[in-house]
Amino acid sequence: MIPDTQKSVLQIGMRAPNFTGDGQQKTLEDFACSPHLTTALHGQLTFLLVLRFFLSVTAFLGNAVILTALHKESSLHPPSKLLLRNLATTDLCVGLISEPLSVAYRISVVNKHWNICPHLSVASFLTAYVLCGVSGSQLWLN
Repeated sequence: MIPDTQKSVLQIGMRAPNFTGDGQQKTLEDFACSPHLTTALHGQLTFLLVLRFFLSVTAFLGNAVILTALHKESSLHPPSKLLLRNLATTDLCVGLISEPLSVAYRISVVNKHWNICPHLSVASFLTAYVLCGVSGSQLWLN
């Protein structure tokens, strides 16, 4: 039998923390799409988003060139060629899918599009997580 003092500690530990202070519990999407994220940072965030978009295009084009060069190169050993192709492909997908989703999510926060923000937040996180996992697994397998 558990003493009353330990029961109360266990019950407190089981409760979800209240982050808002007004008695309402918030989800991760509520925090990721909060208006407090963009307070007085609109200009700086817009500049960083434009920069990230151009870096995304650069990553896509650079990895496309690497894949083309690997297709034409015949002096590399097949396992090395496979590793480089896999890494370039996952990086190409990051530049083509993950980064644009992340930029779209940040734009939805900056422009206060709260209806689409949670969906873009989840999509951005999932694609980044999956592509990093694929890239890491290629290093581990080869």
